[in-house]
Amino acid sequence: MAAADSPSAALRRDLCSRGIRLAGKMRADVVDLLDAYVEQQGLDASASVAAVEGVPLAAVERWDEQTGTQRLLENLAAYRAFRALLAQMLEEQREQLGEAEAGLGRALAALLLQVSAFAYHLEELLRLENRGIPGEEEEEEDGPPPPPRLSLFEQKLRGLGVLRELAQWAVRSVRDLRQLAKPSPATAAAPGLAESP
Repeated sequence: MAAADSPSAALRRDLCSRGIRLAGKMRADVVDLLDAYVEQQGLDASASVAAVEGVPLAAVERWDEQTGTQRLLENLAAYRAFRALLAQMLEEQREQLGEAEAGLGRALAALLLQVSAFAYHLEELLRLENRGIPGEEEEEEDGPPPPPRLSLFEQKLRGLGVLRELAQWAVRSVRDLRQLAKPSPATAAAPGLAESP
């Protein structure tokens, strides 16, 4: 049986298709949240934010040369970082705004759940390709290092940078999953994809 017709190839295409829908929904929610965040925080929507420490950049050189596994691993690392950063933002929002601005906190919490679900989805794709999930044990035990204490304004700008880059990652994830879903001679011959359980 050809790899393109194998159950694992069909499952991979199905997981990619679901991942594309999840990433598209996440992007729409991030864009909506960005608007609310800018308004609630009193920021200018056109504010320039330098690269934020701990925020992985979605832009990549030689994107078309990456393997499917490289794409998945970079996406997984990014969404794990976003999960930690969004949890931190949520905690900061609770400290700053209290119950008066609970809508923003609920939107951040919902986005955090989406990011966590998407990271799990990426882990499932990696398992399907018979790849180990990097850092699974260490992440649970240690977590990310504690961030430096920032001023309130710096926290707001970091939050803006995190949300903007998350929106870009959602776009990249859709592109990556579409690329991964395509049957190609290179992926059909890959050891993890050709072997069907």
